[in-house]
Amino acid sequence: MMAAVMGFSATAGAVTAVGVSLAAGPFMPSGALCEGVLTEVWTGELIKTLRAGDVATFLDGLPDYSQYAENDVIHMIDIGGDPDVLVNNTTYPLDVQEITDNDAVFSLDKFQTKPTPVTDDELHASSYDKMSSLKERHADAIKEKKFAKAIHALAPDSNGTKSPVLKTTGEIAGGGASGRRRLQVSDIIALKDQFDKLKIPVQGRRLVLCSDHVNDLLLTDQKFKDQYYNYTTGKIANLYGFEVYEYSDNPVYKVAGTKVKFGTVAGTNEYQASVAFYTKRVFKASGSTKMYYSEAKTDPMNQRSLVNFRHYFIVLPKKKDAMAAIMSEYVAEVGD
Repeated sequence: MMAAVMGFSATAGAVTAVGVSLAAGPFMPSGALCEGVLTEVWTGELIKTLRAGDVATFLDGLPDYSQYAENDVIHMIDIGGDPDVLVNNTTYPLDVQEITDNDAVFSLDKFQTKPTPVTDDELHASSYDKMSSLKERHADAIKEKKFAKAIHALAPDSNGTKSPVLKTTGEIAGGGASGRRRLQVSDIIALKDQFDKLKIPVQGRRLVLCSDHVNDLLLTDQKFKDQYYNYTTGKIANLYGFEVYEYSDNPVYKVAGTKVKFGTVAGTNEYQASVAFYTKRVFKASGSTKMYYSEAKTDPMNQRSLVNFRHYFIVLPKKKDAMAAIMSEYVAEVGD
């Protein structure tokens, strides 16, 4: 009809209409003209939770006692010390010196996830393997939690003779408004001095910097900035005899210098600390892992499956010595 009005033949108009429809077809949503509803398209791509703490390279190479974790418990022998050594002795009989060894028992921590429900309707409508995704998310959540607890356990509870807690001595961040003193290189040298005085062997000293302290050094020390960072291993170049790592979930210390309980949110003027330890004085162990799963067919009322995990793991110092922390000192503003 339009062709006739414009002075062309009806046949030519029909051919043109068909050609235009064929050319325009790919640009229209499938079924748009027929149904009047846009068809939803699922890519199957999963937008995962950002997790900075599910990798813990600072645990690489630590003594692994997983093979001894029978029934998720490890027994070690806490030796009672060394015998005294006499030099050029002339007095006899020699005094008898007893050395008593004790049994040190370590129970692995139990990490459990809360059960997640998955209905048959969800599985039927999903464009991706939801069960595999759930297993991965449960595993990642456990890893993040167990690594955070690991670095927390390797930090001293408070300042002690064999487990010092040092304070930063740099300038105050944020122009003085924050009250947090920055870490500077001299603070790491002071940590080295403490380890030297404790006669901790040089080989095996490890320092795990918190994010605040890494950023402090990047801002103030050009040499550190030039050496930061090996993206392959996650390990920063060694500093003053320490193997240096970075971790995002280091323990928090109170202003008075005591470690905040694990799982507690940092309070006002409380900051993460950097942690140092001697690798041969600590250990790690993985115990049993079990998946719990109930199928939907056993739940006719809800027609849903439930899944969760239980995992045993531990990282601890064998004795609470040869460990240290550098906490950010807080300086109150004048008038506070």
